[in-house]
Amino acid sequence: MDVNAAVAAAAAIAGVLTGVIAMLAFRWSERDQKRPTRTSLHTDPVLPPGVDTVLSVLRSSAVVLDEADAVVKASSAAYALGLVRGGKLAVEPMLQMARDTRRDGEIRQVELDLPRRGTGRGEALAVSARVAPLGSRLVLLLVEDLTEARRIEAVRRDFVANVSHELKTPVGALSLLSEAVMDASDDPEAVQRFAGRMQIEATRLTNLVQELIDLSRVQNDDPLEDAEPVRVDELVAEAIDRCRHQAGTKQITMAAGGTADLHVWGNRGQLAAALGNLVENAVNYSPARTRVGIAARRINASGGDMIELAVTDQGIGISDRDKERIFERFYRVDPARSRATGGTGLGLAIVKHVVASHGGEVTVWSAENQGSTFTLRLPEAGVARDRAQQHPDLDDEAGQAAHSTSGSPGSGVSPDQTAYETLPAPEVLP
Repeated sequence: MDVNAAVAAAAAIAGVLTGVIAMLAFRWSERDQKRPTRTSLHTDPVLPPGVDTVLSVLRSSAVVLDEADAVVKASSAAYALGLVRGGKLAVEPMLQMARDTRRDGEIRQVELDLPRRGTGRGEALAVSARVAPLGSRLVLLLVEDLTEARRIEAVRRDFVANVSHELKTPVGALSLLSEAVMDASDDPEAVQRFAGRMQIEATRLTNLVQELIDLSRVQNDDPLEDAEPVRVDELVAEAIDRCRHQAGTKQITMAAGGTADLHVWGNRGQLAAALGNLVENAVNYSPARTRVGIAARRINASGGDMIELAVTDQGIGISDRDKERIFERFYRVDPARSRATGGTGLGLAIVKHVVASHGGEVTVWSAENQGSTFTLRLPEAGVARDRAQQHPDLDDEAGQAAHSTSGSPGSGVSPDQTAYETLPAPEVLP
């Protein structure tokens, strides 16, 4: 009897303990659910209705702060820019703006230069920050990245300045020469000399305006809209004919060789202009009684066969420092020599844009006083046509992929020249 009573008492005590433990566990679970977590700080209920939807479609980086300066909501772009770290706004000037706005309710805006995350070069990130109250407790911070816009504006400003300078030179020369002609009206020999100089300056001005038009056209037009198969042999012949007179004046031998019957897909006029610019540069920057060669071949590439066109000269060459900038608009390796040869500084910029818009690339090997080799690589006609049909926006992507690389200096023979040593002997064109 006593044993049964003890067992019953033990069972009753165990039941009471189980109930107490269950009650404590239930209360503890409710407390955990009510406790704010990092995830709950970024959920919707604390934001006014509709605000989260509006913030999700904004292009600007958005951050919402509460009265304790804690981040309630932040877009992924805000994290990417490094504005939010560890649940806090990491930019002190923006944080101070948010506090001032919370205090007086005024909208504030400022432009700041922030250090770029992940780089040790001290590059600045230009942003525009705007702070406004959001309800009675929250503050909204919108940040716009202005870095690319400022870069484009700087490029445009430099371009306008360079164009103005380049136009002013021949225009000023024409003005002075016209005055000289008027003063020397009774000296036929002087008038003839000044008139000849005026023709030179007028030609330079015409070439500059034409190349500005060409550069604008290749930057804005889609070359694949009117694309067609273009024979490489015809492009080479046209480039040689374009420079035949200048080459003959300097007794420069022009030679064409390589694989015959090759085709590329693109705009014939733009491709002819690009190759012609390279050949013209080779002739202008080569000493008298030297040789300029143009060679073409087919090479294998991961995306399909490419057509490679190399223009080689025995000219003054390009230093390693200048190789990085030769495809910039108006940049000249030797400004005095460029003006003496009538160069505008736009030829290689046109080449870069034409090749990039056709899905290719341009590279350069050069050594000072040993010559240069400029190489164009363009998709072969069939491959380029198929890619253009399958990917209509390919030309937009290609327009961002223009490259300028240099080969390895050696004994004065470029990698491209070595590759062409096994090709058939070129046809010498007088």
